[in-house]
This record gives sequence, C-alpha cells and structure tokens, in this order.
Amino acid sequence: MAQTKPKAGQFYGVSGNGTAGQVLISDGNGGMSWGANTEEFTVSWNTPTGQGLTYTQPSPQSSEGTAGSAFPTTTFTATPPSGEEISGTATIAGLPTGITATQSLSGTGANNILTVTLAGVFPGADSLNTALTLSGLTVALPLTVEYLVVAGGGGGGKGSGGGGGGAGGYLTNYGGTALTLYVATDYLVTTGAAGAGSPSASSNPSVGGNSVFSTITSHGGGYGASESTGNKNGGSGGSGGGGNFNSGSGGSGNTPSTTPSQGNSGGTGGAGNPNYTGGGGGGAGAVGSNAPGSGFGGNGGIGITNAITVASGTGPYYAGGGGGGSQNSGSAGTPGTGGSGGGGNGLAYGGGSAGAINNGDDNTGGGGGGGNTTGTSPSGGSGIVILRYPSSYTFSGLSGNTDTTTVPGTSITTFTNIGTGNIQFNLI
Repeated sequence: MAQTKPKAGQFYGVSGNGTAGQVLISDGNGGMSWGANTEEFTVSWNTPTGQGLTYTQPSPQSSEGTAGSAFPTTTFTATPPSGEEISGTATIAGLPTGITATQSLSGTGANNILTVTLAGVFPGADSLNTALTLSGLTVALPLTVEYLVVAGGGGGGKGSGGGGGGAGGYLTNYGGTALTLYVATDYLVTTGAAGAGSPSASSNPSVGGNSVFSTITSHGGGYGASESTGNKNGGSGGSGGGGNFNSGSGGSGNTPSTTPSQGNSGGTGGAGNPNYTGGGGGGAGAVGSNAPGSGFGGNGGIGITNAITVASGTGPYYAGGGGGGSQNSGSAGTPGTGGSGGGGNGLAYGGGSAGAINNGDDNTGGGGGGGNTTGTSPSGGSGIVILRYPSSYTFSGLSGNTDTTTVPGTSITTFTNIGTGNIQFNLI
C-alpha cells in the first residue's frame, strides 16, 4: 500500500504538529519530538553610509541570539562635515527583520551629532556584514544670522530754538554671537518710520517708529522739545531728544532699557532769554551736547559705525542725533550740527541753518534737527534692518534687497521700505 504524502508541519513517526517557531529535536535514541528552536543566528554590521556623514562602527559590531529573542542595544553615531549641522529625521535602509531604530540629535548648531540606537528581536536567519544606508536628513551650514536693527529717528522740536531729535535705537550682534534660527519659520521684520516734525510750537513732534527683527526691538528716537508746550524736556526713546530753552532736560536714551544699550540721552537746552537754544539729540554712540549758551545750539550725539554691509573696514555710521536749534538776542545764533550717522543739523532763528540738511537721513535712524519759528520742524530719518547669513539659504516674504557678491558665501539683505511683515528662511 502506498504511503500518503505528509501535510505541512507533519512528519512520519512523530505524533502531533509543531507550533510556530518549534523544530524537530532528536532524543539521541532515534526518536524525534517537537521543541523550542535553540539555533542561534548572527547579526554583524558594516560601518553605515550615506549623505556625506562620518559614521562610527555600530557597537557591538556582532551579536548572536535565537530567533525572536531580544536583540542587544546597539548604537552608532553620525557627524557632519566641519561647521555644518544635521537636522531632520533619517530614513534608514537595510535593517534586518525584527530590528528597529530610534534616533536623536545632540542639540542644534554646527558639528552636532546624530545618535542611532538599534533594538528589537533577532531575525530567523543570519545577517552578516549588514549594510545600513541613511537618507532624508538635511546637512548644511547652520542658519546663523547677524543683524543690525535701527529704529526711526525722532523729529526736531519747533520754536525759537527747538531741541534736536533723538536717534532711533541701535541694536546689533554683528561681530559678536550670531543668532541661530530655523528654516520654514516665520520671523517678523519691521522697518521703523521717521518721527514727523511739528507744525506748531505748541505741540511736540513725533517719536520715531520701532524697528524689529524676530525678538529684537529697537525703539524709536525721542522727539526734540518744542517751545510752547509747557514741557521743555525732550522725549525719551532709543536715544533721547534734546531739551528746549529754559534749561529743558534731554530725554532719556535706552528707553525701554536693553542690554547692550540702544542709545543715549539728549542734551539740556539753553538758559533762555536772550539765548533761546536747544540741546542736541542723543546718538547711539554719545549723548547729545548741552546747549553751551551765547546763542549756540547743542550738537547731536554721534552714531556708531557698523561693517555688516562691507567686506572689510569700518562701514557707515548709523543713528546720529539731531543738532539743537538756536536764537541769539533776536538774531540767528549758531545751531548745533547733527551727529555722524544721519543726524539733521539744527535750524537758526529766521531760517538759517548749520548746513544744507536738517531732516535726519532716511535709513540711518538719524534724529531731526531742532527747528525754528518758520514752517514745520525737521523730521527724523527712517530706520533700517540689515541681515547677514550664509548664502546657502534664501528667504521669502517681506521684500528686501539682497547682496550676494560683496562677501563670498554670504547674503546681506537690507530692508528699507517702511512697514512690517514676516520672512522665512529656507535652503536653496
């Protein structure tokens, strides 16, 4: 009689069927029975590859265990090329069945480290010299940004000898610690407006508008004091405005306070009849001068040079204070000059001036010159925001002018249009 072919999982001479994962084991006397699979399998590793990273050999490099038993914790690390940063989550190809991977990054910024941990259970077959390939990460220079944020300058005071307007607040990290940001994230940019002059000696002019980048806020310059407001003191702000005659005090700078300071106080006005003279507006680099008397208005405080837009050298001045206006016994007197960095020159009684320019320069944050009794007093200058960052990144959103040629490998974006909006950085 012919034998019947056994079904899957059946063996002649052995009663019953084995369960999943069991194998036939000899008893040494010719008998067979079902039992646990005690065969050990080996998993060993090559050094991983992918994305131009430098990898360590997985440790332990080789492990043995039975199918389905716990696989020992195995780790390796990946580091980027010098100065670059790893971000994102890796896709890992080549993992044996049953073994899984978790991953973590040691912080952000240049030269961070990716650590991969392997765990799970042993596969049911050897996996020798296993080759893992990583992909899907972003490996690039970190998004580090240097900034210059200058607010709008304050308007100059109106009257016989108006106080000079204070410069807009000045904040920068250029030449210091760069700000580390993130791709595909909104960052606010605001370019502050100039503080308007006043058409009347009975009202003070306007403070400058704030300028903003991300969490950095530079405050508008304080106004220069007008003649007939009942308050002879200059306004406070990034830098303070100059006081009017009758010894009006200069406004306080660095208001609200920041570290480092964003500006300086304005100067004190003259002692009054017959010398109606205004104090100079404060600048980012120095206080505004007190009116020295004898018909002389105080000079505006000097601004600060910044080389964020140049390949080498000192760069231009920003945030100079406005010069105080003047009158001397009914004559013109000698008005103060504006501080380097866009400060406007003061006006003399009757229309004369210390120079051709009395408004603060736009895109410098300069304070307006102190006015006289004719027309509207000078306005301040508008502010500016400048960002410097690796040219492997671009941005979208608020319109700015980007220079990629002055400093190789670096983009310099300048925002001069008055207004506010968000920008996002992304890899090119």
